[in-house]
Amino acid sequence: MSQNKRRILVIDDEESIRRVLRASLIGPTADPFYQVYDAENVKEAERLLIERRPELVILDLALPDGRGIDVLKRLREWSTVPVIILSAQDGDSEKVEALDAGADDYVTKPFSTSELLARVRAALRHAYPDQASPRLIAGPLEMDLGAHTVKVKVDHGEQLLALTQTEYEILKTLIKSVGKVVTHRILLRDIWGPNSVEHTQYLRVYVGQLRKKLMAAGLPTDLIATETGIGYRLKEEET
Repeated sequence: MSQNKRRILVIDDEESIRRVLRASLIGPTADPFYQVYDAENVKEAERLLIERRPELVILDLALPDGRGIDVLKRLREWSTVPVIILSAQDGDSEKVEALDAGADDYVTKPFSTSELLARVRAALRHAYPDQASPRLIAGPLEMDLGAHTVKVKVDHGEQLLALTQTEYEILKTLIKSVGKVVTHRILLRDIWGPNSVEHTQYLRVYVGQLRKKLMAAGLPTDLIATETGIGYRLKEEET
């Protein structure tokens, strides 16, 4: 059932804080539908933000190799994932700056784990109000955003596609704009962040892998069309 778990990224340089949060979020009395990742610095945090695509972030403002507020500002250039600031800085100016930069909530250290868990639940409810697993449908493809699965429907039946996280995100972006061209720049920004918008070779590799999996499931070879020099387009197909 791990594919149904809400992915939470904890970014804090204190190992004791990360350990407490992990135990609180996935311990025996915690919500069983959380999957927790953690990072102790900016470099690791920004890697996990891209690779793991968390659905909620708990972010400390004081990190050893940079400022948490700068991580938040860069994140807001390409993502609306809810962010809860967890910081020892309790001044009004710090809170205002964080909220203005796009934070969804602000909790000061020391903190009550029960209060923090309540705020996590509230942030997730606000960000993902539809508990019925919203779906994206494009012709023979059905993407369940809650279960994080992709189903292919063809003449001989239906099957689930085994996709990597990156392949899933690429396909999701294409499905959302089915029939329309999605530029290289938009795909790169949405999948790898704003600092990767020139790395089109990444796309060629992953789109090639995605096409092979779609073909193996019985879908047309040109379902994902290449618009030379521009981007890619998911063709509209009849089921």
